Amino acid sequence: MATSKQDMQDNKLTFRKYEDGDFVNNDFGKQIFNEDTTYKCPTYVHRTPPCQGSCPSGEDIRGWLDIVRGIELPPEGVSMQEYAFRRSTDANPFPSMMGRVCPAPCETGCNRNNIEDFVGINSVEQYIGDTAFKEGFKFDNSAAMTGKKVAIIGGGPAGMAAAYQLRRKGIASTIFDDHSELGGMMRYGIPGYRTPRDFLDNECNRIVEMGNIETRMNTRVGRDVALADVEKEHDAVLWALGCWTGRGVPVEGWDETPNCVSAVKFLEQFNKGEMKYTGKKVLCIGGGDTSIDVVSVSRRIGTLTDYNEMPETVVNGESSHADHDSSKNVPCELVTLTALFKKEEMTAAQHEVEDATIEGVNIMNEVMPVALIRDANGRATGMKFVDSKWENNAPVAVEGGKEYIVEADIIVAAIGQGGNLDGVEDFNNGRNLVDADNLYRVPGKENHYVCGDIVRPHLLTTAIGQAYIVSDTIENDFNNIELKKRPKVDVHHFDLTDKLVEAGLNVDAYDVNEHKDDGQRGTDSDNYAIHNYEDRSSQEIISADELFLGHFAYEERNLRDTDVPSSDEVLGHMAERQISLEEEKAVAEAGRCMSCGMCFECDNCVIYCPQDAVFRVKKDSKTLGRYVDTDYTKCIGCHICSDVCPTGYIDMALGVA
Repeated sequence: MATSKQDMQDNKLTFRKYEDGDFVNNDFGKQIFNEDTTYKCPTYVHRTPPCQGSCPSGEDIRGWLDIVRGIELPPEGVSMQEYAFRRSTDANPFPSMMGRVCPAPCETGCNRNNIEDFVGINSVEQYIGDTAFKEGFKFDNSAAMTGKKVAIIGGGPAGMAAAYQLRRKGIASTIFDDHSELGGMMRYGIPGYRTPRDFLDNECNRIVEMGNIETRMNTRVGRDVALADVEKEHDAVLWALGCWTGRGVPVEGWDETPNCVSAVKFLEQFNKGEMKYTGKKVLCIGGGDTSIDVVSVSRRIGTLTDYNEMPETVVNGESSHADHDSSKNVPCELVTLTALFKKEEMTAAQHEVEDATIEGVNIMNEVMPVALIRDANGRATGMKFVDSKWENNAPVAVEGGKEYIVEADIIVAAIGQGGNLDGVEDFNNGRNLVDADNLYRVPGKENHYVCGDIVRPHLLTTAIGQAYIVSDTIENDFNNIELKKRPKVDVHHFDLTDKLVEAGLNVDAYDVNEHKDDGQRGTDSDNYAIHNYEDRSSQEIISADELFLGHFAYEERNLRDTDVPSSDEVLGHMAERQISLEEEKAVAEAGRCMSCGMCFECDNCVIYCPQDAVFRVKKDSKTLGRYVDTDYTKCIGCHICSDVCPTGYIDMALGVA
């Protein structure tokens, strides 16, 4: 768990190998010289850092952080900003959006949490995305077209990311979506103060502008166009529908109560501009980011002193506030969010929870709903809750716990989502979702593929990661390539061979015939091998205990400015919440990255080698990942270089453990 901002500021925490009172008497002589295995020598091993390993999109996070901080230099004629943009969008074409709204499992996994506080990965990604918008960077569309075309059902993050990845492979697509604009949940599920529409429009348009990507908006497959016709016009169909229906609270009478609604529909109507005020008392049941959006929107739009229509009519599409004058709005009397979990265990990003509290939301934790309270007309007037705890992975009432009555004019459920498969029922697996195999094919449906929430509702970044994998599957199927098992660590990795090619240091091709008679199986001089280097990034994630953490001093995180209104200021406050870092701070924050599993050119190994066996490679041969080398005629196998390597890049090898 990441260190809290307050603890970091108050205590100036840094790495300590031992707690007070701990004592270990190490015999470094035995540690360094292990009997007769001193012939072990260093080799340079690339592993995947935990930030990348925990990123559902599989972004090369360390890679673009290294670019921003200045360790990995761009090719001649390319700016740092554009190079970082290219690297970050290999996996995810929405850096501006993800930098704002991704809950950042990468930051939770960051090894720097073992020193003081995680690297602000989201903030640097937002800087990359926002700079790309300002500079007008475009995607490369040079891939030759194959003549193949895919129908993509859904224009949200999964569908758009799939169209992007397919176009990079020379495969055209048609995007079908029943909304008027692209973006899916990024547009209709998240309010504009979190996903500013000018930045969102830019990231969607940049994909379409690659060419050979057609869009058919306000078109639902199975209703406005027959699936059979779609299949005839395309070589494959990719289902990226998203989940636009909400699950109700499991209490008696929920489905029959008119003012009990889903969070998905609540937010969709707000984001369409149809809902401009809500009930006087709003209750949302959830605990994730969606529930935070519901209560934060409610605080911003407020209510009316008097209104004739019930608040649920707009949510259900029976009326509209499109022409309403929002200057007449007043603050809601009460906005309440309830969660089954403790505050620190809520699935919503912690800063979102804190912001909602500042904005005047009443948050009740560790309570479970048990009964609706309804009036004589069958409308809910509130909900009864009891103290709860978790047992056997389910909430149960605390014996002798308190009961609570929360009054409400509208009750919103944010506890799960499902798809709408009307018109294409053959694809419904019985749970309003679509089944997928491990490569995101639809079982039993030839030339049909699926990705995103319609497989399993999760994060936007998860949907984007699935889009990358399924685009590979489609390409391989089109080319009749037998699909192999995907890598154990299935993310985008730094590739030293590609870096050498980029730098004009091409590795020669190995000619088997040239050496078939001489019995040569290895070399220490020819240029068809990258010597003294091993890439384990597709098999291993490097943990903090493999690093030399004592190298890193305390560095306070460079925080983004935020615009979070108080409870007295929140009404009508639609300004963007997360303010992008300026370049100086973005570079500084990227510099806090410990480059786990990759050399960051600190020179420790060169400085501390007692034999001068470790040396810097010549400048004309140097690239990221090939900064130092070893003279094996001098190396005595003492492994001091490995001990003082902060990033865990050096392993002792060439010997028996």
